[in-house]
Amino acid sequence: MEISRKRFKNTVIITVMALLLGVVIGIVVAMIRSTFDKTGKDMKRRGGFGYYLFYLVDMLCKVYLTVIRGTPVVVQLLIAYFIIFASSNNGIMVAAIAFGINSGAYVAEILRGGIMSIDNGQFEASRSLGFNYVQTMIYVVIPQVFKTVLPTLLNEFIALIKETSIAGYVGIMDLTKGGDIIRGRTFSAFLPLFAVALIYLIIVVFLTHVVGKVERRLRKSER
Repeated sequence: MEISRKRFKNTVIITVMALLLGVVIGIVVAMIRSTFDKTGKDMKRRGGFGYYLFYLVDMLCKVYLTVIRGTPVVVQLLIAYFIIFASSNNGIMVAAIAFGINSGAYVAEILRGGIMSIDNGQFEASRSLGFNYVQTMIYVVIPQVFKTVLPTLLNEFIALIKETSIAGYVGIMDLTKGGDIIRGRTFSAFLPLFAVALIYLIIVVFLTHVVGKVERRLRKSER
């Protein structure tokens, strides 16, 4: 029982760390991409080194999004574990980084869509109050975006929990790996694997219920 709790704890740790990293990466990438989309043409007309530097950063973000969303997460995990962090003995941390980088790409697109949906009049109103673009994003836009995309972000969290089940590919003792070890020792696949599936199902049902409550509260607050 203690071993099972530890493996469940590892799954939760990987998921939470990956989510936090993914949100940080997503916010940064979304701000860069949306800022370039909104101001790129004006910057290009003015020219200068700043435009080309920003253009390069935007292109790097596009490459990141394309590569991460275009390759399987299990391959990314294997590359992180066996190539990039091959000298590390902390498998949980490596898995959290790999899943966080993967989640960041999807979070970035979720947030970018939210930022692009904000009316330009709010940017102009913030400028008239003396805010620069970064201050406008931090104090005016991002809070509104999070309120809009929060249910989608919570659904990304649910998907992330299920994705962490592949951590056993690199030998990390998570929930799924624990079930597979029991299967190998008992030569019975039915009970351990269905138990793992049931645990994931309970977690997902609970979080889906939470997402539903959040969505209902947000709808009430908008009335």
